Amino acid sequence: MPESFMSTDRVLFTSESVTEGHPDKLCDQVSDGMLDECLRQDPNSRVACETATTTGVILVAGEITTHAYVDVPHLVRNVVRDIGYTNADYGFDYRTCGVITAIKEQSPEIAQGVDESIEAREGIDAKELGAGDQGMMFGFAVRETPELMPLPITLAHAVARQLAKARKDGTLPYLRPDGKTQVTVEYSKGVPKRVHTVVVAAQHDPGIDYQRLKNEIREQVVRPAIGSEWLDAKTKYLVNGTGAFTIGGPMGDAGLTGRKIIVDTYGGYARHGGGAFSGKDATKVDRSAAYAARYIAKNVVAAGLADRFEVQVAYVIGGAQPISLNVETFGTGSVADETIRKLIEEHFDFRPGAIIDRFKLRRPIYRQTASYGHFGRPDLPWEAIDLASTLAKAAGARGALA
Repeated sequence: MPESFMSTDRVLFTSESVTEGHPDKLCDQVSDGMLDECLRQDPNSRVACETATTTGVILVAGEITTHAYVDVPHLVRNVVRDIGYTNADYGFDYRTCGVITAIKEQSPEIAQGVDESIEAREGIDAKELGAGDQGMMFGFAVRETPELMPLPITLAHAVARQLAKARKDGTLPYLRPDGKTQVTVEYSKGVPKRVHTVVVAAQHDPGIDYQRLKNEIREQVVRPAIGSEWLDAKTKYLVNGTGAFTIGGPMGDAGLTGRKIIVDTYGGYARHGGGAFSGKDATKVDRSAAYAARYIAKNVVAAGLADRFEVQVAYVIGGAQPISLNVETFGTGSVADETIRKLIEEHFDFRPGAIIDRFKLRRPIYRQTASYGHFGRPDLPWEAIDLASTLAKAAGARGALA
């Protein structure tokens, strides 16, 4: 966030989320479903799976090296069914959609760099794994929610989840799988004060009265998701801005893996690196190092070393150690930024192999991350705050101004 955000009396900040039926998120779930199935059978699978969809068809492509056997059409149809595309009237359904595959093995040149890092080849470091690509990754945490996530994206996800829940449990049986949400939060001097506007785009059956739809989305979706703490008499509610949303999913818009990266992370509140997450195994630092960076940021804030914290790491393909590590406390640090940077270097190993070992990332845990964000979910290993007490103790030993 810009520095003025912390000093301005009134700032409006908006984040969006989408339901699992959004065509881009459908693709993310297929890609991560492929990853999970490969890892279930062969934990050492190398997976870079990309999915695309449009009316009536799903294309699964990419580079996969594995001992697993995956029945790709069967897996794809199961994912589409689980999302809720079970009716041909939706214009897309799991029984009739076409499935095309275009998968080959990982490039031997990339594999060489991952199998044996630059440091290992030069005799510097015996840790065998190198980064699967170059790139920069960001981790962020802020003391705005119990999850230490920005409030706008947290609320946007909550509304999207509630939209899907109301469809699945029959509260609003006319809803269909596609949907989008957007929440604008009003801040004063960097502190959230209220929800200014809630936007919902909800796919629905034809013939639903628009006023009924608006009222029921407000009462059955928005209010339960956000709660009275943030909503007030002035909060604006905007539902289905075009008046109707019956044509959705791949029938209404093409989808592609990795096209909702801001939804996946911090809702635009913090910076994002260059890469998407879904469909990539943990040797791809686009994913694993972004998880590690979030873990570090969350633990720094949980330790009381800053109220708002960002860390950036960068890698070269084939290298085990990051080529850079940068921290930013946005003026909220209780110790010097340089102290925090040194503490991170002392207490956390950013080598890809070490990250994989620490969080046990060779498990089939990824499809659940492909909807409603990868961060702020306590059941995921990179959301633990088990390093916080160590960082707090070490920082205290050095002194606040060290």
